[in-house]
Amino acid sequence: MKSILNRYLKIIDRYIIGKYLGTFFFTLVIVITISVVFDISEHLDNFLSHNTTVYDIAFKYYAGFIPYFTNLLSPIITFLAVIFFTAKMANQTEIVPILSGKVSFSRFLRPYFISATLIFLVSFFANVYLIPYTNRLKVTFENTHGFNGDPTKNEVHLQLDKRTYVYVQSYDNAMHTGFQFVLEKFDGDILREKIVATSITYDSLKNKWTMKNYSVRYINGMREKLTMNLQEKDTTLALKPADFETHDNVYSAMSMTELNKNIESEKTRGAGNMKDMLYEKYRRFIYPLASFVLTMIGVSISSRRVRGGIGLPLGIGLFLCFAYIVVDKFALVFAIKSGLDPLIAVCVPNGLFGLLGGYLLYKAPK
Repeated sequence: MKSILNRYLKIIDRYIIGKYLGTFFFTLVIVITISVVFDISEHLDNFLSHNTTVYDIAFKYYAGFIPYFTNLLSPIITFLAVIFFTAKMANQTEIVPILSGKVSFSRFLRPYFISATLIFLVSFFANVYLIPYTNRLKVTFENTHGFNGDPTKNEVHLQLDKRTYVYVQSYDNAMHTGFQFVLEKFDGDILREKIVATSITYDSLKNKWTMKNYSVRYINGMREKLTMNLQEKDTTLALKPADFETHDNVYSAMSMTELNKNIESEKTRGAGNMKDMLYEKYRRFIYPLASFVLTMIGVSISSRRVRGGIGLPLGIGLFLCFAYIVVDKFALVFAIKSGLDPLIAVCVPNGLFGLLGGYLLYKAPK
């Protein structure tokens, strides 16, 4: 193995890869440590009010928190690490002799992209397989310890099957009770039956819903039959209390199999979560590509020696990090709140910054 590495990786390759990965992991450890400290101070009241054990905090919450933020921040840390050590190399006049020794700029970039590929592979594996599992620990802990406030949705419209629709004006999560419940059954475009109830309560033992103070209207062309003031009735519906709850982070805790299954179910039910789930699915595959895009930009803006040392490249790098985060968040908002296709929204940050990276790479000193 060593002989193979020595054959394909020259001294300059091993030197740059060592600098790249060493700076990356060192910076990542510092950032994650600071994040954990700030998170503990922010959620200390939640931990104390729920009498949470140290074991639960460490092995349930932070066992999910640390992988999640490590994967989330890895492209940004990659960018800053590349800028830092490349600008330092340029400031110490290490890059000029390399390029003057008949080494092309594309050859000089090889170890950068080898390192970016390693980070990409780890990030891709984590996004698709590891992070959903660890996020499940984190999300479950957050939702049971009051991190997200009241998760209940109001004004809920759902399609249970091809001909059945339900509406609930408001839902009490603690009592598992929905108020102002309406169920409509259609035959094609024609309404055949409509049930209206003042409340509907879920019985977890019977796995049934109990309608109270309800009325039923049967419609057959011009003929209608109305039954009113019925007191109580148990009924089985393809509906669970979880359908009335909303958590911003719930889809990140689903495996790819679960996510695909929920997407297929959403096509029928129409609960308004399709774009969220599609965005999460596409993001798992596209987001790791940021390691290549930001590496390309980082090398381009820091490989030239400038007056003032590494301060200017680092300042530009921090600004571009902020810009990348803003574009990423705007793309998410446009995907969920407007008509932008989730696949396009996921590709927008890497696409825009990829074009910027290509231009900067073309203009970089060679």
